[in-house]
Amino acid sequence: MNSKFTLFSPVKRQLHSKVPDSKLSKVLGVIAGALLASIGLELFLMPHGIIVGGMTGLSALLAFYTELRLGLFLFLLNLPLIMLQRWKIGGFTSLSILGLLVLSLGSFMLHPFPALTSNPVPAALVGGLSLGFGVGLAIRFGGALDASEKLFDWLRSKWSLSTDALIWLFNCLIFVSAIWLIGFEQATHSVIAYIFVFESVKLSLRGIRIHVSVMISSRKSEEIRQEIAFYLNRDSSYEEASSSQNALLHCKCHRWELSRLKSVVKNCDPHSEITIKS
Repeated sequence: MNSKFTLFSPVKRQLHSKVPDSKLSKVLGVIAGALLASIGLELFLMPHGIIVGGMTGLSALLAFYTELRLGLFLFLLNLPLIMLQRWKIGGFTSLSILGLLVLSLGSFMLHPFPALTSNPVPAALVGGLSLGFGVGLAIRFGGALDASEKLFDWLRSKWSLSTDALIWLFNCLIFVSAIWLIGFEQATHSVIAYIFVFESVKLSLRGIRIHVSVMISSRKSEEIRQEIAFYLNRDSSYEEASSSQNALLHCKCHRWELSRLKSVVKNCDPHSEITIKS
């Protein structure tokens, strides 16, 4: 799946998720993600002057400045980029159009409703989570709610800057503009929302994994295996030898046990190598 989330960064390039093959399930997933994102925007973030990154953030800035509806700018700014993807860049999908339409219509429909909280800090937290999970859900099912990253990929071939640098520069300009247009306090709340959107997108794409796999390369693998069994009550097994002296030991543990596992391993062999695979 090549879709990327573009509110903030290229983390999506490192994430892969399996989605159902049914076209209906993909359509419903994109619609649900777009509606969840519009709830976060209109019922939490926008009433408090809180913006995020990407074209969504630029749309919010224009909505504040012109006092027009957010949904209008979401549609007007993203549609040309989606059409550019179709004719010049590639990566166009009908699910991207669907996600954009539902996000814009959802913002229009929810705009008359009052904010669900009068406190900007909870609004930034809940709104960021709602928007992030919505964006991640849409991407997970093959859609997109922000069309700017493909544009940055295209510009990368013409400029010396990387796609990552272009995205971060664009978002920095948005937040600097937010300080000037809506004030420092709202910009501070926007940064909080930014972080929560960023993390919730990653979480919705990766899923919640309680356990992780750990690979340990050490000369004292047998001693480490016994210590892990004694202190953590975890079984471990040998993999192929990494060298004539080192052996690879594999085990699974809870995320909360990672620090204790590392301590046990390093106490046995300070020169051991630990690789964590989530």
